[in-house]
Amino acid sequence: MKVGLVVNKIATEKADYTTTHFAMTATNMGHEVWYMGVADFSYGGDEINHAHARSVPLKRHRSGHAYLSALWGREARAEPIAVEELDVLLLRNDPAEDVIARPWARLAGINFGRLAVNHGVLVLNDPNGLTRAVNKMYLQYFPQEVRPCTLISCDRSDIKAFIAEQGGHAVIKPLFGSGGRNVFLVRPEDRPNLNQMIEAVSREGYVIAQEYLPEAIHGDTRLFLLNGRPFICKGKYAAIRRVRLPGNGDMRSNITAGAEPAKAQVDARILKVAEMVGPKLIEDGMFLVGLDIVGDKLLEINVFSPGGLHCASHLQGVDFCKAVIEALERKVAYRKHGPDR
Repeated sequence: MKVGLVVNKIATEKADYTTTHFAMTATNMGHEVWYMGVADFSYGGDEINHAHARSVPLKRHRSGHAYLSALWGREARAEPIAVEELDVLLLRNDPAEDVIARPWARLAGINFGRLAVNHGVLVLNDPNGLTRAVNKMYLQYFPQEVRPCTLISCDRSDIKAFIAEQGGHAVIKPLFGSGGRNVFLVRPEDRPNLNQMIEAVSREGYVIAQEYLPEAIHGDTRLFLLNGRPFICKGKYAAIRRVRLPGNGDMRSNITAGAEPAKAQVDARILKVAEMVGPKLIEDGMFLVGLDIVGDKLLEINVFSPGGLHCASHLQGVDFCKAVIEALERKVAYRKHGPDR
């Protein structure tokens, strides 16, 4: 296959990113992999979607660090490619990272991805579905019984009234955001500082105020879904338990915010949540998704570059990244010999 990976910036990719492991795995399996940033596209008078892209040599790469060194180094191929010649284009950029510094870049991957779809490229996750999921309001389209009680507002008095209704306990975070940025746990004793907390979050626009789930004190579970179903390989679920470190005073479960990944126990409550959200994800063309679950409630749906899959591989002793590439191989083969879906 000829595979394209859209990221925010090639220069800021990291060795432990799931995207890096996808790229390295695909290359090691003999596929031609091209990286491109959201600012690297070009659409001209020839009506062909081009991208200034980089690709590493087809050889065995043993680590993410070595792979990225090759990608950034002189041995990499750096040249314009026709996006329409790709078999698969994976949209792995996170629009939330560009909200402040590069707002024009937020939807670039989606928009150029749509052009690729029109020329027959398999684009995942589906850019039209991603348009509906471009912020955390996407969660509100799923069954109410799997969602925490939530308010989305810019009005400070509305937010404060909601928190009061919750007994003074709530979580507030920006509607656009990722990686745990500007996420606050509000407690009754925080009332004197509530205005400042709301102001910090509202600098990015709308604020999500969400019911606090006491079970979240122990962390959450990220369960990966593939094609709308729990991702299972060799009898093991692709899932990680994100555990908060004791004594650090941080309520966030994001790995980027200091939480530790641990082996997950996928129970009936988690599978019930996955069962209820799966049909909508299939309808929206979501190939790979990460569900953040506490108890029987869904905190977030990660459809843009969900991370942690390589951690799940390490903890479970299963190469989930390879299984994803094999799923892409099957999709490409199906597209060549079956209906155009």
